[in-house]
Amino acid sequence: MTSAAPPAPASRIRWRRGRVTATGRSWRDALELTAEVAGEGELRALAYPSLVGVPEVGDDVLLNTTALAQGLGTGGYALVVAVPDRLPPDPEGPGHLVKARYTPLQVMVQGVDEQETEHHATIADAEDLGGMPVVVADLHSALPAVLIGMLATDPDLKVAYVMTDGGALPAAFSRTVGALKSSLAGVVTVGQAYGGDLEAVTLHTGLLAARHVLGADLAIVTQGPGNLGTGTPWGFSGVAAGEACNAVSVLGGVPVGALRISDADPRPRHRGVSHHSLTAFGRVALGGVTLVAPRGLSSELGGQVDEDLASQPERNTVVWLDTDGLDTALGLSPVPLSTMGRGYPEERAYFLAAAAAGRYAALQVPVDPETVLAAAETEGTAPGE
Repeated sequence: MTSAAPPAPASRIRWRRGRVTATGRSWRDALELTAEVAGEGELRALAYPSLVGVPEVGDDVLLNTTALAQGLGTGGYALVVAVPDRLPPDPEGPGHLVKARYTPLQVMVQGVDEQETEHHATIADAEDLGGMPVVVADLHSALPAVLIGMLATDPDLKVAYVMTDGGALPAAFSRTVGALKSSLAGVVTVGQAYGGDLEAVTLHTGLLAARHVLGADLAIVTQGPGNLGTGTPWGFSGVAAGEACNAVSVLGGVPVGALRISDADPRPRHRGVSHHSLTAFGRVALGGVTLVAPRGLSSELGGQVDEDLASQPERNTVVWLDTDGLDTALGLSPVPLSTMGRGYPEERAYFLAAAAAGRYAALQVPVDPETVLAAAETEGTAPGE
């Protein structure tokens, strides 16, 4: 007796075939383009040249339009899956780390921690972060504000960005990262995220690479662009912020939490201190984390933040920090400041909190005695004179 073939699984991708009608701006490893799709008109699309080659006007392209059709916040593009009539050349670079594993677009990269890289011995011998402060934030949109707070405090600090895989996997998707490149010591992509200046298998080796390979004084950890949330206490990708704090603690760093604060978000769970911050830092970060609240909020919002943070466990220290000059620095941001579709100053509290966390971390950077001595000798005030 012949059994019937099992039914085909339901499709998970909304496929379309289009033709490129125009190409637009490009940054890092990303190219915007417009593709004409029969019956749907022109769609804004995005290609990653290192994956699919460089689409040109007139090329037929295969597109994934799933998120675009759903109208998701991070789904504003149709994504180019292939240029089938003009495939890119085979890769020739080193590396055997596979990221986006077992998906149709898995990529091969060289990890800073794998045996064949010049940095393998450094990572193998690295035992800790040497007290390096690390600011951990829930959302990618906090990245520029945290960096602004750090560099406004000390422009000579070297800051690394460690991007986790809770949001977008390609670092190239972030125009923010591309625009901040000159202000960063480097970008490290960890886990399934890829496309940084350095690749790492785990957040732990990514943090060690930031410290010992890039020579960073400070690091910022956030997920890539995008945030997955379900309106449930635990069902959001920012839970990983607490795990990041644990990694920093294990490695002998100083975890600093950038609080998600808002009086503009219409959702009650995100007003005052967001439940994302309260959960990730208060219930997941078991090694303790310093939570930085910015002074200069309205009396109403400041009171709400104080009340929200009162229930934090004893292992977490709450610091209220002066923010003099940070509003001016945020107003001069080299990239647009925007979170959940709202910019600065509409979401002033959110960006001010991120900048305050950056300032606090900058003030915690361990002082090198030799550097202090050299500076004193230059100024003629060395000990004994």
